[in-house]
Amino acid sequence: MFSNRFTEAFGVEHPIVCGGMTAVGKAELIGAVAEAGALGFLSALTQPTPEALVKEIARCRDLTDKPFGVNLTILPTIEPVPYDEYRDAIIDSGVKVVETAGANPAQHLPAFKEAGVKVIHKAVAVRHALKAQALGVDAVSIDGFECAGHPGEDDVPGLVLIPAAARELEIPVIASGGLANGAGLVAALALGAEAINMGTRFLATTEAPVHQAVKEQIVANTERDTVVVFRKFRNSARVARNSVSEEILEISAREGTTFEDVAHLASGARGREQVLVQGNVEGGMWWAGQTQGLIHEVASCREVVGTIVNDAEQIIRERLLSQLVDR
Repeated sequence: MFSNRFTEAFGVEHPIVCGGMTAVGKAELIGAVAEAGALGFLSALTQPTPEALVKEIARCRDLTDKPFGVNLTILPTIEPVPYDEYRDAIIDSGVKVVETAGANPAQHLPAFKEAGVKVIHKAVAVRHALKAQALGVDAVSIDGFECAGHPGEDDVPGLVLIPAAARELEIPVIASGGLANGAGLVAALALGAEAINMGTRFLATTEAPVHQAVKEQIVANTERDTVVVFRKFRNSARVARNSVSEEILEISAREGTTFEDVAHLASGARGREQVLVQGNVEGGMWWAGQTQGLIHEVASCREVVGTIVNDAEQIIRERLLSQLVDR
């Protein structure tokens, strides 16, 4: 068992997080993550309205009486998103942990703090993490270059980014990107983090609400089966390597192309319907991290969390301590 500032502050058994994932962070997954003793986050904007989010929170509570949170990702959108209403839905539902991501969460922090809600902010650089700390968040999840999703434009991998953040920050650091097993948990703790955040590993679980073909593709893929798209547009994103993401790269490399030239391929609606729902892994762009190379089976959330914690304990006791000698 591991106990530190993170487990104590957020009331969970294990220092493991399932961050918010669009179209995936639903009650059946997050309830199972909570029951396994980790901290999971429903994805607020996966729900079409704040009212629907309230129902999803209630549905998750039907599955677990353990702590879970809600992710609120704040991004520029064509159609205005009622972020204030989603925030109020979270507060009114009695949720006590929120994960913010995307834009600066400053305008929402006073309401969360007044309601006694702890806030974890996702960042991709130490300077962003320091800004979040200054705003008053309770912890920072720092994303290394290996992660699925948007790793920023600095290209700093976790082996450097995690200790750099831990050295500068006073609040708990959650390591994200490149983590999927017990060795990763040990490494993250050694680097100064107090928890690990996993997305791709939890995507390949029995409870994840995606097609079985997607889970099996993650297991079949290696660490080389991702690509970074949208770099030309200063919006780098790590996604699974397939014919669609390869085409996005090819079009983007042409002289004078803009995001509009790849928008039809990058459509989130297309990826969700074709890939996550129908199981056509070549049908759209979908998110996956380099940890695909570390995932060798589809398992339940309880099995995933239990194996990671047990392996981490064994690595420390049997592999690392045995190498210490008195001089």
